[in-house]
Amino acid sequence: MNPTILVVDDEIPVTELIKYNLEKALYQVLVAHDGEAALHIARESNPDLILLDLMLPRIDGLDVCQELRKTSQVPIIMVTARGEEADRVIGLELGADDYLTKPFSMRELMARIKAVLRRNQPDTRSHAVFSGPHGLTLNEENRSVTLGGGELSLTRLEYDLIQYLLLHQGQILSREQLLSQAWGYDFVGDTRAVDSAIKRLRKKLQTRKPGVVFIETVRGFGYRMPR
Repeated sequence: MNPTILVVDDEIPVTELIKYNLEKALYQVLVAHDGEAALHIARESNPDLILLDLMLPRIDGLDVCQELRKTSQVPIIMVTARGEEADRVIGLELGADDYLTKPFSMRELMARIKAVLRRNQPDTRSHAVFSGPHGLTLNEENRSVTLGGGELSLTRLEYDLIQYLLLHQGQILSREQLLSQAWGYDFVGDTRAVDSAIKRLRKKLQTRKPGVVFIETVRGFGYRMPR
């Protein structure tokens, strides 16, 4: 069955245009025009991806994202009006996988969707278990990361990001490298998405081992996971 995408936007012409192009690309499409409906549909239908506008009636997009992340790791691409940098940053820190600024082209939208969905495809490679610093363990077979005797609850993006850092322990990785490898395409815009994802990862890691540095910031260069 083709992937199902939930499109959430209160502008009906926008949702109709996106729905038309997604269905033309053979995606299954669900539509919601407010945050309350979005939460209901997401919980009932379990879509493969959510395209989520921030400015919504009843419940705004940031609150929808925060509520979904309590129980679901469904990939979320947030849509923001140009200039709303603060909301964009908050959205990423709440757990969104990516963002788009309005106006955007359908070509760019399709590229983002394909990249996010590609991370959710079954991995046919041979699997391995990797050990990181301070007892961190990653199991490729079930895409799990454990620390301090328990499994971390990570989004697909967070898993891919920590996997790339773990596979390159001791190496300094630029934000551009992380965008290319974890996000799966050349990111159009700034690198704030990387900083937000790293911040979320650090917070989750330190809930198990407070005060321990798992990801170092190398000023002017990027990030590094120590050996």
